[in-house]
Amino acid sequence: MEKITRWLAEHNIAEVECLVPDMSGNARGKFTPTDKFLTQDSRLPESILVQTVTGDYVDEHNELVDPADTDMLLVPDPDSVRLNPWANDPTAQIIHDCYTRDGRPHPISTRNILKFVLEKYSAKGWRPIVAPEVEFYLIKRNLDPDEKLSAPVGRSGRTEKTRQSYSIDAANEYEPIIEDMYDFCEAQGLDVDTLIHESGTAQMEINFLHGDPLLLADQVFTFKRTVRETALRHGIYATFMAKPMEDEPGSALHLHQSVVHKKNGKNIFADDSGKENNNFMHFIGGMQKYTPGFISFFAPNVNSYRRFTPEMAAPTSLHWGYDNRTTGLRVPDSSPQGKRLENRFPGADCNPYLAIAASLACGYLGMINKVAPSAPYQGDCSKETITLPRTQEHALNLLLECEEAAEMFGRKFVKAWSAIKRDEYEKFNRVISSWEREYLLLNV
Repeated sequence: MEKITRWLAEHNIAEVECLVPDMSGNARGKFTPTDKFLTQDSRLPESILVQTVTGDYVDEHNELVDPADTDMLLVPDPDSVRLNPWANDPTAQIIHDCYTRDGRPHPISTRNILKFVLEKYSAKGWRPIVAPEVEFYLIKRNLDPDEKLSAPVGRSGRTEKTRQSYSIDAANEYEPIIEDMYDFCEAQGLDVDTLIHESGTAQMEINFLHGDPLLLADQVFTFKRTVRETALRHGIYATFMAKPMEDEPGSALHLHQSVVHKKNGKNIFADDSGKENNNFMHFIGGMQKYTPGFISFFAPNVNSYRRFTPEMAAPTSLHWGYDNRTTGLRVPDSSPQGKRLENRFPGADCNPYLAIAASLACGYLGMINKVAPSAPYQGDCSKETITLPRTQEHALNLLLECEEAAEMFGRKFVKAWSAIKRDEYEKFNRVISSWEREYLLLNV
């Protein structure tokens, strides 16, 4: 707390946002005056960890957390202390770790799940490195859920109608929003790098500099809050839905992954001559073998599976290839020290802690179990048969069949995740869509 106390004083902070990432990767917590934050323990009901995206509690609630709805202890992470640049008064935001009443890391905390996986790497003398790429859409304010989403009006006074991948002028249509976003990111110390206009209308992608997985997960968590807030200040929305519009590409959260030795920082994916070694091949093999069991962490919502569509710039199978963006696993051109694998399965709607944890878990299992990959794919992989799950229910069934997921994440967490996501799926399944009314009402 000494480091935090000094930082709060230096910045004249009046209020602290005590934040906890929930299952969806959104911020839960409370506002606390600085003097109380420094003198009192922070606590929250542990039941917030088992709420669905609709705010409901699952039937298994009493099996997953204390039926008495007890508190869990929150411990602030000094590496996560940031200014809140959009607050009216000097405000800090601090991400907290969750602990049980007896002082153990809470088994249903998503941030703790990533820590559990990183501990397994550390025990082997390894340190993972990741670099996320986050896509999102800017959209016109939408107050009617039955109304289709559309791009907002840009500086020209017109709405973007055609896809303008990598267009500088198309990105500049939203320059005032982008400038404010960068200012907010700089004020929070976020390591954002390149911004491009993606292939969808008013779709953007931001790249983060590579670094420690936990710190990058915190930054993505913070970035998503930042973009939503920036958009609202300009009278529009920003969405990280995996597939917000039927005729536009989905939004992904691509993960570049490498692993280095803790002692010397050398990339373990290349040998002394700079050539790819067995560690790299086994990491790829693990991603191929175990991704089906972990796919619900890359595609956590009912909408996520609409993204896995051929010819929509999203993977549909488990193939890998060299510099091939049509495969789910891509090996970019790089130097031996920069040898890495890009995981293109996660959607932008994923919880960054769980997506990074799941991706690193698959690669770890591959290296430990020496899983050989298939031959690299050449050509357009989108023409291949779709082998990824197409529904949330299918993905959850694969999770329950995956013993390795329970070993890496803990059985209690897997049970909680499955209960929450099945509840969301069943609620979604009750809704009759406009497509059904249009084509089935009088034709069946």
